[in-house]
Amino acid sequence: MLTLAALIGNPALELRLLVPGPAGALDREALWVHNTELPDPSPYVRAGEIVLTNGLWQDETTASAFAANVRRAGAAGIVFGLRTETPATPEELIEACRREELPLAEISIEVPFTAVTEAASVIHTDQRRDALVGMVRRGDALAAAISHGAGASGVLAVLRREHDLPLAVVDRMARPLAAAGVELTPEQRRIVAEGLARHPPPLEVDLGGQEGRATVFLVGAVGDTDAALLCLRPVSGLKKAEQDALDQAARFLSLEVAKQQAIQAIELRFASELLDMILSGGHRAAEVPDRLRAFGVDPSGELVVLTIAFADGAESTLPGLSETVGEFFLAQSLAVVVAGGSQDVVAVLQRPRLDLSELAEALCSVVRKRFPERRPVVGLGDTAASAGELRQPLVQSREACQVLRRRRGAQAVASFRELGTHRLLLGLQDAGTLQGFADGVVGPIREHDGSRAGELEVTLRAFLSNDGHFGATAAALYVHVNTLRNRLAKITELTGRDVARTEDRVDLYLALEADDMSRSR
Repeated sequence: MLTLAALIGNPALELRLLVPGPAGALDREALWVHNTELPDPSPYVRAGEIVLTNGLWQDETTASAFAANVRRAGAAGIVFGLRTETPATPEELIEACRREELPLAEISIEVPFTAVTEAASVIHTDQRRDALVGMVRRGDALAAAISHGAGASGVLAVLRREHDLPLAVVDRMARPLAAAGVELTPEQRRIVAEGLARHPPPLEVDLGGQEGRATVFLVGAVGDTDAALLCLRPVSGLKKAEQDALDQAARFLSLEVAKQQAIQAIELRFASELLDMILSGGHRAAEVPDRLRAFGVDPSGELVVLTIAFADGAESTLPGLSETVGEFFLAQSLAVVVAGGSQDVVAVLQRPRLDLSELAEALCSVVRKRFPERRPVVGLGDTAASAGELRQPLVQSREACQVLRRRRGAQAVASFRELGTHRLLLGLQDAGTLQGFADGVVGPIREHDGSRAGELEVTLRAFLSNDGHFGATAAALYVHVNTLRNRLAKITELTGRDVARTEDRVDLYLALEADDMSRSR
């Protein structure tokens, strides 16, 4: 590193220190050397440069003014070159540098300024070479850590061998992937995840507390920002070498994150295929035991199914829900298959020793902390004696979850049989029976809507949702009550069911429910 101390320590330059300046000034990194004889070089001298001068400015300004101008420019110090006309450094300049707390050295008559420039060039060359060698060695160590399966923790360990920095890796779902020298709270991880969701992501985040501001080094897998390498120091507190090392490590972390994403994608596909096998029955049912074994679940023992989703009208699951559910069961030391769908997440696992409802309540608590703005609900099915009997518990848990999603209230967990609704009876029917009943009632309505761009089905659903109140339904649909009556009359004509009669209204309601259930299976 180029410093005044390094130049003074070079015997070939014959430099003599006259004013050391404040503590640490001689070891301050210098940007370069700048030869000048201007009375006021401040417009041209860059901060951190070492000023080389022979004092030819003495005819135009005082030593005090010159030293003050150099100090104002932020120079690292002055090297005064002796010459025949000035065999000693002027006392006025020495005193001025003391007042300005500006390091001052003199160079003998025999040594030209070009020697100082050459020495600085050599130092810079060596520094760049060392940095390049260090980067290559660090790259080899990082590659070895990842190839040997050390993961994100191994990457941080390589960094910590060179730089004693507090480090953490957090993904966009606020999950901690690794940490060294620090442990982030869930709230701090959430702050990081929110930062990664911005466009563009910030270079720093404020973690609050003692940690304060942390520098963010983005980790991307396939185009997007998937995680962040955090150094719990602000950018201004990091040296250039530290920033370079962290940036290099972030690039290697991208490989690790991409690998983990590929593994998760394969696991998700295998899990989703398992649900298809269970629901399809027939010859594919024979594949279920092997697929369960692949996830560490014993297919010969009793099995349970939980389905979790968000209430509050959410039409789709949030990214990260499947991972949160999987991590929950992993923390409970339970082997599980977790499959995420468009509206729910299903977990198939061995029947646990803990009461299933208590386990589901604990799962809801964890999910609420991860997604504080949403309300999770969990549906439970009957216990399956073996893998061959999983179909009914799977359907039951999903139906129970759907009922909880539609209900208003604080209930978060319920089994299929506890609900005791019409869906209990519908859930016992096979998909063909359900769809046949639904098509027979709802089919004519949909054919009419499709051919005339009508809204009869929307009208019927709104009418039933508003408990048959004409005024409330018309207001919800933004139509006149007479328009509503005309639409309901058309529905009666097409289906043979009169919404004014209780048994016909029950048929219409059950047909819509059956249609929804058959589509979700």
